[in-house]
Amino acid sequence: MGVLEISRISNKSLSRRNLLVHPAEPPMEILCRDPANSIFVGKTKMLHVPFFWSYENVTNPHIAVVGISGSGKSYFIKTFLIRASITWNSNAVIIDWAGEYKDWVRDIGGEILALGKGSYINLLDLGGMKPYNRIKQVMRTLELLTDIGNYPEQKRLTEEAIEKAYIRDKFQMDAVEQKDELGKPLKPPTLKNVVKILEEKASMGTYEFPAELENAIYRLKKFTKPGEDYFARKSTIDLEKLITSGVVDIDLSGLPDERARALGALTILQFIKEKMRATGWAKTKGLRLLVVLDEAWKISKEENSDAVMIVREGRKYNFGMIIASQNPTDISEAIFSNVGTTFILKVKFEKYLDYLQGTLNFSEFMRHEISTLGVGQTAVNMAFTTPTPYPSTFLIDKIVGEEPSVEYFLLLESVLTDKQKKDDTMAKSIAFDKGEFRRKLIEYGLSEENIVNMLGLFDRNNRRMGIIAFVLLLERTGLERKRIADFLQEMGIEDSVMINIFVNVDKKRSKFEGRDISQLVLED
Repeated sequence: MGVLEISRISNKSLSRRNLLVHPAEPPMEILCRDPANSIFVGKTKMLHVPFFWSYENVTNPHIAVVGISGSGKSYFIKTFLIRASITWNSNAVIIDWAGEYKDWVRDIGGEILALGKGSYINLLDLGGMKPYNRIKQVMRTLELLTDIGNYPEQKRLTEEAIEKAYIRDKFQMDAVEQKDELGKPLKPPTLKNVVKILEEKASMGTYEFPAELENAIYRLKKFTKPGEDYFARKSTIDLEKLITSGVVDIDLSGLPDERARALGALTILQFIKEKMRATGWAKTKGLRLLVVLDEAWKISKEENSDAVMIVREGRKYNFGMIIASQNPTDISEAIFSNVGTTFILKVKFEKYLDYLQGTLNFSEFMRHEISTLGVGQTAVNMAFTTPTPYPSTFLIDKIVGEEPSVEYFLLLESVLTDKQKKDDTMAKSIAFDKGEFRRKLIEYGLSEENIVNMLGLFDRNNRRMGIIAFVLLLERTGLERKRIADFLQEMGIEDSVMINIFVNVDKKRSKFEGRDISQLVLED
């Protein structure tokens, strides 16, 4: 009879053994390949191996991050940018849709450029491009954001007028370097010059399709109105310095609508791409630049946007793009299929899990694990450069950040039925990251004053608030009940619980009419 011995073995040795079921993790030499030249994220859930992210063994340095509001997306991104700066001396440009990152960027000594609040970008700036190439980019952007693609004649008129504007200002259409007779750099025209050229054509009264011409003028004038000419004035942003100035936040929250924000984001992306293309790949440590796109659904979803094009071009440049969204279907399948790494934080809805599983092809086991993730926990999918015998999707127990994550809690127990309270799978509270919560409130149209007051109430009550008081607060800001329901659903609250919430809110309102809402927050 043999003797049974018990011995200690390392995680590395264990990961190499062919057990009945191999742990759903890559081996240590992949997870912890080069700690001095990579970004620490956290320890794996199965074997507690430290995971250091590197683009060296994946198809490209671009990253997708998905998860419901409050799951820890912005916390992860901030941590990643700080560590990239320390490890690689990387610069970062955050294309900030809702102004979520500006306070953090200010706190770490970064620079904030607020479009619509004093900063401008001339859409016809070249950024090191030939005028002919820039015209193609501008027209592709207008097709993406307007219906000009449906009107070939208006498109032709606009393109022709932009070209004429450059020529009038003495630009050589096929040259990169543009200087006047004295050797001084030429200043590019603006959209106002383009509108003027089209209006001159209209005033002649000889054009055979006057309605097409008038509509072309009308479309461009939307971007040149006084007070809304954010992209039709001389640039105040130095595009050369943009990618070498540490952490820069391009705050788009001051722009009037989604179309204007998308125009600003696409323009910045186009200039960055051309700059990196001109610089070329260099065998240097790490990445020179990281570009963050958070909740930029308009330009993350369209197949012909520059975000998708950059991801598809893969390893050509020394910069990585981080594309984040709480709704995975707002990110093009082409992005998920081409990014080197996807971080999946908590995902609540089955349709989102279906989309992710169909795109990334992870197992049913992994799908279940993702649906039960807590705040700061994540699954990681890596597109390795070569076929591997180990899983490409694995779990991280907790994202280890550079600073404590500030979590707020919505307490649900007061609206749960007795049966729901006994159900171990039913959430008794909802936890969410303070930064993401602030961004979500901005997205739903709350004023800065309302947001500050609401966060103050959370802070005075140990970062907790009853769900009834929270809904009453939202109603007092003027938010419609349908919008409040959408808000709660996005935060992961079940429909059955939602009904109980509004029933109890109606009861509480009648008893609490006329009193200070802060009293209810503290009592609830």
